[in-house]
Amino acid sequence: MHGIPQKGKWKELFGNDHPIVLELGCGRGEYTVGLARMHPEMNFIGVDIKGARIWRGAKTGLEEGLNNVAFLRTQIELIEYCFGSEEVSEIWLTFPDPQLKFRRTKHRLTSPEFLDRYRKIMKKGGRVHLKTDSEFLHAYTLGLLQGLGIEPETANHDIYRIGTLPPELMIHTTYEKMFLKEGKAITYLNFRL
Repeated sequence: MHGIPQKGKWKELFGNDHPIVLELGCGRGEYTVGLARMHPEMNFIGVDIKGARIWRGAKTGLEEGLNNVAFLRTQIELIEYCFGSEEVSEIWLTFPDPQLKFRRTKHRLTSPEFLDRYRKIMKKGGRVHLKTDSEFLHAYTLGLLQGLGIEPETANHDIYRIGTLPPELMIHTTYEKMFLKEGKAITYLNFRL
């Protein structure tokens, strides 16, 4: 399998050389669109397997005339067939399924298998962001990074208890709103590959 025709050519789609940022498992695209609004100097691509979900984000992007946002329907397991080497600057993982069962470990979006996929498409030193309500996934990822010798730049177990947040962390997805109503802590970490 060689990849989709757009692989390595995403800058042509956007018509500029701005950095490309992915949101993997983007759902309705709220984070993708929110980041695109904040950062017109960057290009954002939301990736999800369910077209009915990403339709909302794509529609909002069109309605608002956001030229720096796009959506891709594919399995995240195939991400290296969709993007070329060093084509991506950052990856956001917002509220991914924590895949709690041991036999589902390789399906966690921060598993070694996925980190290897991200390395194939990211610029050297590219940043990965994980925002989740799952203390389990947060702790799993921290432990994995420690084992790989990767020091997170930021690791917070409850972002709403630290005071002023960067605007990028203030974007609320449907899931985040639901989790906050339930009183769940929202965790965040970022690291460079």
